[in-house]
Amino acid sequence: MKIDGACHCGQIAFEAEIDPDAVSVCHCTDCQTLTGTAYRVTVSVPRDRFALTKGAPKTYVKTADNGHRRFQMFCPDCGSPIFTTGEGDEAGEIGIRWGNIRQRGDLAPKRQIWCASAMPWLDTVTELPGKPGD
Repeated sequence: MKIDGACHCGQIAFEAEIDPDAVSVCHCTDCQTLTGTAYRVTVSVPRDRFALTKGAPKTYVKTADNGHRRFQMFCPDCGSPIFTTGEGDEAGEIGIRWGNIRQRGDLAPKRQIWCASAMPWLDTVTELPGKPGD
């Protein structure tokens, strides 16, 4: 599936050819902290199927507990997370941040990881009162 997207301010844009089944939810504490919310949704894609089409993201390097370094790419203007990648064997894959994908409504997650860190209240969100706008 061909996708495209951009950061919130439009300074960084990308396109990719993805497998819609490669969408996952991560509940790890790093993703919680980096997003400022309960989890992160990511679309994994081989590096050669991803291209930046506008701008140059800034990079934040996070060293995981296992010693692996992850490169978090984000817009230097609006701060939107764009994608992540690793080094060595992990450099061949890009994790596109779902919220910046224009076709995100067509990309439902197919799996979850780091579920031990998932917030215990997530299954109650659909029961909360809500309104279509505010």
